[in-house]
Amino acid sequence: MSGIFDTGHVRRAFGRAAASYEAHAVLQDEVRRRLQERLEDLALTPKTILDVGCGTARGTAALRKRYPGARIIALDLAMPMLREARRHRSWLRPFSRVCADAEALPLAEASVDLLHSNLCLQWCGQPGTVLDEFRRVLRPQGTLLFSTFGPETLHELRQAFAEVDAMPHVSRFLDIHQIGDALLAAGFRDPVLERDTFTLTYADVLALMRELRAIGATNADTERSRSLTGKQHLQRVIAAYERHRQQGRIPASYEVVYAQARAPDASQPRRSADGAAIASFPVDRLRGSRRSKT
Repeated sequence: MSGIFDTGHVRRAFGRAAASYEAHAVLQDEVRRRLQERLEDLALTPKTILDVGCGTARGTAALRKRYPGARIIALDLAMPMLREARRHRSWLRPFSRVCADAEALPLAEASVDLLHSNLCLQWCGQPGTVLDEFRRVLRPQGTLLFSTFGPETLHELRQAFAEVDAMPHVSRFLDIHQIGDALLAAGFRDPVLERDTFTLTYADVLALMRELRAIGATNADTERSRSLTGKQHLQRVIAAYERHRQQGRIPASYEVVYAQARAPDASQPRRSADGAAIASFPVDRLRGSRRSKT
């Protein structure tokens, strides 16, 4: 387990959802499109691109098309997602696939020019650790571009469950100010944050829950109940949610935060795991240093 989320549960949930993900991830693809539109305003010629939480790699394929000369790495926690990603990979537009945790990226320091991540950060139990890893693998002045869900996401479902019991049933999300603070704490420069709100509608609560399962967005909170939800309990949740029904449909709200920032110069200190600063300087900038000539 890692932070507020059970990483093993997240891996299994998205692994089970891999085959059904693209058929149901309409919102996720729209957010990805809007996120990548921000690249149009950036004069980038990245040599290496990392797509963290790539899922079935629709976003990776779009990056491959936009930057045909770059080396692109698609990284995800769930191996079945990476197997599905093969459908977006061809000999003309290849990309590497890596199964790994965003909190421990298996890449060398300062090896990435553009780090892209669409709706992944909200599934990481320790966002600060993830941002530290993002900074570690980005080259100085490298670009970070990601999206994540904000706290208004699924607030109707959260309220309906809260009327029935006190256990967490919907993920806890950082707000836009907390994300900005976390970026600055990790040492990123010139952060730009924006937000969008989306409202999807469904015939009933069970249709919403089926879609969440189909994309792997199940409850991974470490404090969640491990027992099955009984029929009477579920009916009470459904009744509470029904109060939101409008024009014959129930709404589900999503708040999306988009973030863009630059990695700092190599000389700017970064944090260690215990919060201490780690200074990094090129050897020729150290006073009195001498390099042997060969």
